[in-house]
Amino acid sequence: MQITAQMVKELREQTGAGMMDCKKALVETEGDIAKAVEFLQVKGMAAAAKKASRVAAEGLVSTWISDDAKQGVIVELNCETDFVSRNEAFHELIATFTNTIGPSSATTIEEALELNADGQTLADVLKEGIATIGENIQLRRFERLNAPEGFVANYIHAGSQIGVIVAVKSDKGADAHADFARDVAMHVAAMAPAVLSQDQIDADKSAAQQEIFTQIVIEEGKPANIAPKIVEGKMAKWRREVSLLDQPFVKNPDLTIDQYQKEVGGVQLLGFSRLQVGEGIEKEEKNLADEVAEQLKG
Repeated sequence: MQITAQMVKELREQTGAGMMDCKKALVETEGDIAKAVEFLQVKGMAAAAKKASRVAAEGLVSTWISDDAKQGVIVELNCETDFVSRNEAFHELIATFTNTIGPSSATTIEEALELNADGQTLADVLKEGIATIGENIQLRRFERLNAPEGFVANYIHAGSQIGVIVAVKSDKGADAHADFARDVAMHVAAMAPAVLSQDQIDADKSAAQQEIFTQIVIEEGKPANIAPKIVEGKMAKWRREVSLLDQPFVKNPDLTIDQYQKEVGGVQLLGFSRLQVGEGIEKEEKNLADEVAEQLKG
């Protein structure tokens, strides 16, 4: 049977697969569109399994805020290349994930992948996305904040590489404190605090940092009798630097964030979440020839 351009076009519109894959599927199924769709699905699932082992360190961050602004979710979806992260299909994919996870009660990746999105689980949506886009795609993480006595605000940095949600307790409502919340969200995006306040600093991280400072002081040859005081001074500075409330406000460094919220009045920061695409992922270094060769292999 002759495979026409119109048949290939119709199959592409149904599946989103590449032109050559569609033509091959139609040849294999003797022009039967329904069987060709099934053929591509099977082929795509096999390819998806193969691609799932490849490093996905690019991608996008997206946020969801409930209609009443009492809840917010931030999601990171990863792919292998920056080129794909700019693709419209990938943008639609992260929108599906964000808008499905947001209203749900899911708290883990496993729970999220079982959620229903237009008759499919997000796990199946992910597999189809891998098959269609042609790269390993992973739902890496998501975080949720609640503000029953206030609201959740969001900020996405240019390019959707950094996203922030901030939970605020407010006695005046979101309209009165929207500028404050956005200012803080933008500050978090820029300064990347680790915790809201010093009492939230992990004890193990604190101990590890103290050991680092101790070794630095020893290597500098400081006298043994003053070394502990020097270390404690460094620790005090470090605790201020990693705690949001103690950081100088980027728009007005004369104020700390804590002083800023007191100056605004009637508002209290409850928590924040900051996600940066690929943060903490060890990227695989490849040259252009290797990348092209891998793409040709599929």
